[in-house]
Amino acid sequence: MATEIEKAAERVAKLRAQAEKVSGPLVEAEAQLQAAEEAEAARRAERAEDYNREFVDSWRERADSVVASGDEFYDKFAEAISAEPWFQAYAEYRAARHKRGHVLTEAQRAQRALGETVTVPEPRWFAAEVVEDIAKLVEKRAYEMAAEYSQGLEDEREARLSGKG
Repeated sequence: MATEIEKAAERVAKLRAQAEKVSGPLVEAEAQLQAAEEAEAARRAERAEDYNREFVDSWRERADSVVASGDEFYDKFAEAISAEPWFQAYAEYRAARHKRGHVLTEAQRAQRALGETVTVPEPRWFAAEVVEDIAKLVEKRAYEMAAEYSQGLEDEREARLSGKG
């Protein structure tokens, strides 16, 4: 039994020696990797500071540019939607409501001018739900488009910080 123990102990000693031979280069490689990662993190932090400074210095121009670019699209939107038959029909429906309000207001004015008690009811305004529905759909799409733009900014920042841009 002592022979088995001696053999096992010799085997363990050999394997330890082999492991020490192999672990030396591994420890060295791990140290090199850590140093490279730390150096890249430092470079990335420096690029982040440069990027952030440039963005802070230019945000007004960027924001103004983005807002101004929307004017043309609003005009396109107004032109396109005005050409739609349903839009014209809805506008006529809303105009009829407004016309009724003008008639009621004029009748009240006339009664007052005649010294009569005003019996004409006050105009009632009804919400234009179709417009709200359109606005909801437009806002949903606008948020999607803005999110795409935001992703582009994030990609631009990441490229700069990674040293690729």
